[in-house]
Amino acid sequence: MHVCRPRETRSYHRHRRWHVPAPALAYPVPSPLRLTTAERPPPGYTAFFTERHLQAVWFDPAFRPACLFTLHGESVEVTAPGRWNLEAGPDFIDAVLRIGPNHRELRGDVEIHIRPGDWRAHRHRGDPRYRSIVAHVTFYPGPLPADELPDGAVLIALRDTLRSDPAFAFENIDLTAYPFAVRDDQPRCARALSHSTPDAIAALLEAAGLERIRRRIQLFQEADTTATRNQLLYEELMAALGYKNNKVTFRVLARRLPLLELRAQTGGDTEKAYALLCGVAGLLPEKLSKTWDQATHDAVRHWWDHWWKMRTRWSSAILPRETWVLAGQRPINHPQRRLMAAAILFGGQTALPDRLSSIDVERESWLSDSADLFKAADHANYWQSRLGLGGKPQPVPTALLGPDRIATIVTNVIAPWLMARAGIAENSMPARLARLEPEADNAVTRQMAFNLLGHDHNPSLYRSALRQQGLIHLFYEFCLNARSGCATCRLPDAIAT
Repeated sequence: MHVCRPRETRSYHRHRRWHVPAPALAYPVPSPLRLTTAERPPPGYTAFFTERHLQAVWFDPAFRPACLFTLHGESVEVTAPGRWNLEAGPDFIDAVLRIGPNHRELRGDVEIHIRPGDWRAHRHRGDPRYRSIVAHVTFYPGPLPADELPDGAVLIALRDTLRSDPAFAFENIDLTAYPFAVRDDQPRCARALSHSTPDAIAALLEAAGLERIRRRIQLFQEADTTATRNQLLYEELMAALGYKNNKVTFRVLARRLPLLELRAQTGGDTEKAYALLCGVAGLLPEKLSKTWDQATHDAVRHWWDHWWKMRTRWSSAILPRETWVLAGQRPINHPQRRLMAAAILFGGQTALPDRLSSIDVERESWLSDSADLFKAADHANYWQSRLGLGGKPQPVPTALLGPDRIATIVTNVIAPWLMARAGIAENSMPARLARLEPEADNAVTRQMAFNLLGHDHNPSLYRSALRQQGLIHLFYEFCLNARSGCATCRLPDAIAT
């Protein structure tokens, strides 16, 4: 049973051994909040703090109050605060809370704000990224309208419990130590590897990476016809174009508008394919904006010249615009722009599956040859000179897909598809995949590297594409499923065997 007890008097010095400087751009700290006279806390309690301070309080049990309550007075037991999210979306992912005397369990995401009204000010309502919120944690207490938060989400305020703790002060929190440098204890998987040599760690990561790619090869091998395999390639590549936040929506679009239908409806006309993709996606503008220049007006009218003829046929398949995550997107990654890449790859005179047929996996250059298919600008289009619809024309053409995204697509989609088609034996996979281009670091690889290798590891241990795939595989196979924490994780046992 969860029982509230007085907090143990602790200071931050126990974490100093974990301190590492944070990259300047990785953890932007908002401007500090100065409290009003009426809000000023008692002596010894700092009057300056930020959302990042509150995130550290929620994340670190050394600072998080032992006794927490919802706005309605129900007790809150934090079984797991969640994974600190370094990308767009909720502050913490996959938290586990137990609420009230019956210990009802809530599993989902947590958003942190200074005031309850910040939820509305930051426009989270209706944002698909915040659909799984189970707790809105704030410093100041206060209600929100009943329909603001997702159903079942609770409000938790920290102010009163923090003020009641004489040992607590925001100035004791070293923000540069979060989220990676602070740990209550070394994870079991890190302890299992603590005496391993760099070669042994590399071998573990490469074996895990090979297993991840082997499973992706198997996914394509299970397709029973060429058409099915090509459709699967189309779906997987569309998902890769969606990045993290729109991956599912891009895949749904690929299923609502199958590859054979896209080809049949557009006859190898890339602009017509773009109009159909954008129309079914629900992203083709309904009206012309007065702020657009003439080139943008002409482009939108041209796409509509195609779309209006097909709209009735596809009206039941059109995706609602709100299914897309558009807020916070870099213009260069906007789905409207990425759909042009899809139109070129799958809607041109020669579709990607046919272009890939010229790649010989027996050649040493097969991976670079695959990447070159994505670099070739085979179709002049509006988006080559624009980062956003109606945006200022760029002085030089901008690629629809950058090198990092191409590397991700080749590793996760193209290489497995080609190897499945060629029937490559497993024992030859390591040599064939050795020339894969590394991807850009992401939240999963960073988190797993710190979990497995500690805060002071050498990043060169996982700079190869295969080892990066290994980190991703271990995270999704073990860490993501250990929702109750490291105590239930099976990875240490797997390392031992």
